[in-house]
Amino acid sequence: MEKMNKTTAKKQIRKLLFIDAVSGCAIGGAAWVALLAARGFSTVEIGLLESIFHVTSMIFEVPSGVVADMFGRRKTMVASQVMMILSSLCMIVSWNFYTVAIAISISALSYNLASGTREALAYDSLKEAGMEKEYDAFASNDLMIYQMFSSAGTLLAGVALWLGYRRANLVDAVVGVVTLVIALSLKEVHTKLQENMHPFGRLKQVVGESIAFLAGNRRARQLILFNSLVGAVDVLVLFFLQAKLPAVGLNPLWLGPALFAMGIGAAAGAKATEYVPVRSYRKIALVAALGTALSFTAVLTGKVYLMIPGGFLGAFCDNFLQVKTDVRLNHMIPSEQRATLMSVNSFTFSIVMIVLSPVFGYLFS
Repeated sequence: MEKMNKTTAKKQIRKLLFIDAVSGCAIGGAAWVALLAARGFSTVEIGLLESIFHVTSMIFEVPSGVVADMFGRRKTMVASQVMMILSSLCMIVSWNFYTVAIAISISALSYNLASGTREALAYDSLKEAGMEKEYDAFASNDLMIYQMFSSAGTLLAGVALWLGYRRANLVDAVVGVVTLVIALSLKEVHTKLQENMHPFGRLKQVVGESIAFLAGNRRARQLILFNSLVGAVDVLVLFFLQAKLPAVGLNPLWLGPALFAMGIGAAAGAKATEYVPVRSYRKIALVAALGTALSFTAVLTGKVYLMIPGGFLGAFCDNFLQVKTDVRLNHMIPSEQRATLMSVNSFTFSIVMIVLSPVFGYLFS
């Protein structure tokens, strides 16, 4: 198969960035907590649904990475967009906790299929064209673009509530169709693993070598665990702010702008990695942990003027840490197991979220 040249690799990167930009416009997903609260679901039920999302994610995260390494990253990205459309349609027809849980689970599968696969496809596309040094910029821009567009989606939270959950999720289904078309135009990056081995042999090698890598690389394990813990706390703070801000007196019309401001904090954190050349990961970790702790404390005050800046700070610190961790891990991971091992990162995040989601639901109830 013809190797990817620089022009094709750059087009590939633009398409991946465009998928994330369009995905961020899914207003139903951006305001799902507010939509469920408007339907009468309690914060405890919402916390349980978040746990269900991450239980599903935990089950399928690593297998989805293995699938990407075995059968191809492009095919897996296409499957992810198909699951996004199906999840939106299921949410439209949902009528109780259990049917919402089904839609949430399919959404988790969509997330799993893209998680690790997108990063692996980007890195190996650049590597094949001799441009792997440009991955750092991709990681920063990818997260920044997604956060900016998803923040635009949260800016329309009031519109989503006005439309109602059915029409808001119909918008998400249309977004899924657009991203599916883009994913179908991606170019596959093949590895020796895909070309030279029987599927069972591929499975055995990917799993075996991934386990061996993690078992023998203490530093990688530490990076994955710490990043997951900080990310989980920040994500849960931002999720429950959707329900808490109106409850403490914020006019619902201002909910979208408030969430948008916090999303801009996340985008700024991702982009700042290009301009803040901190070489010590320990310093980055300390600042991220402190910022996330302050964000959590701000929510407990119940003061709007502290909660919104707290959400901004937590989102900034989380994404700054996430980009730095992603870049470090990708430089440590072998290509043949890249999607699998990046999925282990998300798998760990899911485990932490499963534990913390009900706890945060109780604390913020």
